[in-house]
Amino acid sequence: MPLPRMVRVRQTFTRQRVPDIPAAVADALAGARLPVKRGDTVAVGAGSRGIANIDVVVGATVRYLHDLGARPFVFPAMGSHGGGTADGQLDVLAHYGITEATMGCPVRATMDVVQVGEALGMPVWLDRFAAEADWIGVVNRVKPHTDFKGSIESGLFKMMTIGLGKWKGATQYHRANVNHGYETVITAVGREMLAKASIGFGLGIVENGYDETGRIEAFNAAELEQGERRLLKDAREWMARLPFSPIDVLIVEQIGKNISGSGMDTNVIGRPSNPHEPFPADPKILWIVALDLTEESYGNATGIGNADFATRRLVDKIDMKPTLINCITACAPNGAKVPATYESDREAIETALSCIGLTPPEKARVIRIKNTLVLGEIEVSEAFLPDVAKRGDLSVQDAPTELRFDVAGALRPL
Repeated sequence: MPLPRMVRVRQTFTRQRVPDIPAAVADALAGARLPVKRGDTVAVGAGSRGIANIDVVVGATVRYLHDLGARPFVFPAMGSHGGGTADGQLDVLAHYGITEATMGCPVRATMDVVQVGEALGMPVWLDRFAAEADWIGVVNRVKPHTDFKGSIESGLFKMMTIGLGKWKGATQYHRANVNHGYETVITAVGREMLAKASIGFGLGIVENGYDETGRIEAFNAAELEQGERRLLKDAREWMARLPFSPIDVLIVEQIGKNISGSGMDTNVIGRPSNPHEPFPADPKILWIVALDLTEESYGNATGIGNADFATRRLVDKIDMKPTLINCITACAPNGAKVPATYESDREAIETALSCIGLTPPEKARVIRIKNTLVLGEIEVSEAFLPDVAKRGDLSVQDAPTELRFDVAGALRPL
């Protein structure tokens, strides 16, 4: 099959960066008027997303608390991730560089929870180790959620809801989302957690369009909700996006939990990861081809159902047990569906191109990306070149070339 020739294009996004992350963390916490006193135990919650510099941020938080004379420990603020087990969640943190050795404090994991309040007629659950501490601090990235749109989406409130509630809370709240809606549940449970649990602070991280740390701010309990709403506006404005719509075929070299909670960021591909809430179909992509699963996903292929074509290489890496735990907990079984599977990258891509209608494959509107987190440099087919020329935020990096495959049909990486 004749294939479209591709051109490497560089996108320009807002690039505000934090030059000294440990100093920024210390300054943010110092300005937040924390209630923490000398000798207090502080449970620092860290999540399972692939957040840039998360080990540096959490480590700097621990050091700041040590300098106050407090006794911090880190705990996994995750719902069903890591296979829904304490050891699995410790493994996830360790993969991100968060261990007792690197943090200089204990790292404690349990799936046990205690009830600390009630919201929307439901019990509000809290990690038992966190409940036993004098104070709790949550550290998370603030960004547009992959399941819904609102004024609070993915960030500190979500961590206080899904993360602090562990598997029991995550399962309950996701079921409640079907009836009440995500924003209502996250807001109600988060407010109850602020009122009833000893939330000492939230540390919010915003990343720029290049997957770099762009802003770090800390909030005490009284200021946390307003602060997160403000950070979300920046996160939405700075978010990396695909430059064109419609697209015939999107080639995604890798999906994974370290890239997005939904494997591929639904804000980038315009496809929701659950059917319960309306989600903007922008950009409009006819077919998505997923080529591989990141090693950092530990076999969790949540979101594979948003691809239309996949490779045997990817599918053979799927561990269906954690994938199903994650998807069923979220009441989104479609996320675990395995798409049409082909033995090579070339076969999967050619099959997708054969399904675009009367447009000749060599004239198709094709975009190729490494993953939905890395969009600074992408490849676009020649059909997009007239559109590229009209955009001041795009620059062509080289001449058009054929898609390059090895003898086994594997696509050479970007």
